[in-house]
Amino acid sequence: MSNSKLTRRGLLKTGAAAGAGLAMPTLFTGNVWAGSHGGYTNAPSNGVVTLGFNVPQSGPYADEGADELRAYELAVEHLNGGGDGGMMGTFSSKALDGTGILGNKVEFVTGDTQTKSDAARASAKSMIEKDGAVMITGGSSSGVAIAVQGLCQEAGVIFMAGLTHSNDTTGKDKKANGFRHFFNGYMSAAALAPVLEKMYGSDRKAYHLTADYTWGWTQQASIAAATEAKGWETVNNVLTPLATTDFSSYVAPVLNSGADILVLNHYGGNMVNSLTAAVQFGLRDKQVNGKNFEIVVPLYSRLMAKGAGKNVAGIFGSTNWHWSLQDEGSKAFVKSFGTKYGFPPSQAAHTVYCQTLLYADACQRAGTHNPCGVAEALEGFDFDGLGNGPTHYRAEDHQCFKDVLVVKGKENPKNEFDLLEVVEVTPRDQVEYAPDHEMFAGGELGKCNPGS
Repeated sequence: MSNSKLTRRGLLKTGAAAGAGLAMPTLFTGNVWAGSHGGYTNAPSNGVVTLGFNVPQSGPYADEGADELRAYELAVEHLNGGGDGGMMGTFSSKALDGTGILGNKVEFVTGDTQTKSDAARASAKSMIEKDGAVMITGGSSSGVAIAVQGLCQEAGVIFMAGLTHSNDTTGKDKKANGFRHFFNGYMSAAALAPVLEKMYGSDRKAYHLTADYTWGWTQQASIAAATEAKGWETVNNVLTPLATTDFSSYVAPVLNSGADILVLNHYGGNMVNSLTAAVQFGLRDKQVNGKNFEIVVPLYSRLMAKGAGKNVAGIFGSTNWHWSLQDEGSKAFVKSFGTKYGFPPSQAAHTVYCQTLLYADACQRAGTHNPCGVAEALEGFDFDGLGNGPTHYRAEDHQCFKDVLVVKGKENPKNEFDLLEVVEVTPRDQVEYAPDHEMFAGGELGKCNPGS
């Protein structure tokens, strides 16, 4: 690692040695707990606090995972007093001072989720039991996030979710020990639908290709409901396995479906491959129902746009954050990240950097790493200066609420990073919803588990 102030206590790769795929009805027993740890799981000792960074280092979301790890290392560097401090200087809370967390030096371990729930749980379990991680964060898949969030609830540690866009993460699968800074499918749909109606009209027929897991399901349901409310008709929804790489057999039937819009509820490498297939089949050059055929990607990222290249030109979607934003927090983060790595950060990097700072700040304000104290400090927390404008961490479901960006692929990008343009900043009140909204119904937040 390039900065001597950072210490990696171990590198975890999931697999047989880490217990990948093991059935774990009762996960945590015996001396893992806090009898000698001050009343909660993995209390820091010897002046060191260990965080667990659990990201996809392989699989379809590996590009997102690589950028997440970069941001995590940067956050640790800043927390330990290195670099320029990044968004610690713009964060409205001034509890962080560059001396670690509560005077403890921050160290970390990493794991590879493989974008598989069993592998992600196994690596998180190992980080908690073997490496003493007091907080787990990361992931670029909602299936992974929900699985690891449930494990962290049972283990008695905080889970600061990375990229997870499924409504279920803070809906039916919400947990008291879990917190999400990223937006969700409902919020994307609420921001996108008015823009899509304005650009393409209300008389449209949409064909959906949808990743076959919790994120895809709730994203598709959200965008279908929001566009149908604007007059669109959903003519078909076809589920695609997450491991799919060749989408030609899924795109071909669109040609004779009567649809004039293709909605790709795909992310990461899946979106790159499905969009490429759609362009190769000539969909963007066709007219159907007297209208130009259009493609929509509800959840976008710069890394996806880079992978898809010129194919993203003119395609609308939503994103949680973009490096071109000119608020002080965004500029500070882009400067820090760019100085360290030589290119601008993705929304994945931004999200996990924020989650790391938010966890550390909550510990500082609570005066403890006890997850129940941390949870209390995060619930109902209002803050600014982290790149999304005024933001609220809702107590009822641990979902962050903030403005949502509607973006479009640039027709004439200036360079390989200048791929998306922000076309609308949708105000927070347009994407908010009640905690008992039908798309988030079921499940109970429950009580915080300190693990003792």
